[in-house]
Amino acid sequence: MADTAFQTVYRQEFIAGFEQGQSYLRPTTVTETVIKGNTATFLVADTNDAEPVTRGVNGLIPARADDLSQPTATLVEWHDKPRRSNFNIFASQGDGRRIMQEGTRKVMNRKIDQDIITELTTATLTAGSPTTASLSLVMRAATILDNNNVDVDDEDNMFFIASGAFRAYLMQIPEFSSADYVEVKPMVGPARRMRRWAGFNWIFHQGLAGKGTSDETCFAYHRNAIGHAVNSGEMQVAAGYNDEDDYYWARTSIFMGSALLQNAGVVKVRHDGSAYASV
Repeated sequence: MADTAFQTVYRQEFIAGFEQGQSYLRPTTVTETVIKGNTATFLVADTNDAEPVTRGVNGLIPARADDLSQPTATLVEWHDKPRRSNFNIFASQGDGRRIMQEGTRKVMNRKIDQDIITELTTATLTAGSPTTASLSLVMRAATILDNNNVDVDDEDNMFFIASGAFRAYLMQIPEFSSADYVEVKPMVGPARRMRRWAGFNWIFHQGLAGKGTSDETCFAYHRNAIGHAVNSGEMQVAAGYNDEDDYYWARTSIFMGSALLQNAGVVKVRHDGSAYASV
């Protein structure tokens, strides 16, 4: 007969797995709330680089029309609904209902970002072939935007969405980490999701195409280049219990869509992040 009877202890407080749980990109867009309907039409207005004219020989000043375009975002319904039986909740470790509720919210927030990234990917301006991150590469993207009449000095509305490998290279650039150059210092104080440097607000995102490869797709853009529409009331989060079949459920739902508003305001920055890929 054994002289020990070891006991296994199961921690009831669950530990969240590693995954994106909030939308990082929605605050970088022009956001429109839709009360009723399945499309949101944005209005982009400019002069089409018009120049002043002189009065004609007939004494009249020539007239011109404004350059107006109406890009449209089509709203699509998206849902996520985990479900577990009452016995599953009762017999399982941890707070099963809380796990469902927090998990379904994370799923929807990731979808919001992927919807925005999908539209950014339709832009056609690029900073060239994939290369490793450098100050020169960042300045190239900024210059392309500047050459397309984007107000690159409007730093509150300038964003650079990059990969973890891109950040790894930036951290080796003295101008990025030096207190003489960095407005929001990454080495001091609490962790921040957004940092401002070289004229951009930086967001390092795990959901970019090609992450960890020799051809990651990052983006430099102005807020006015991308629109995001969402239903009035925004994300719906619900949870409940079904008496008849004795199960618990949680659900998030959202009606949303994104649209590229101005192609000239987005530059795709192809990055070689293979040196920092997992092995």
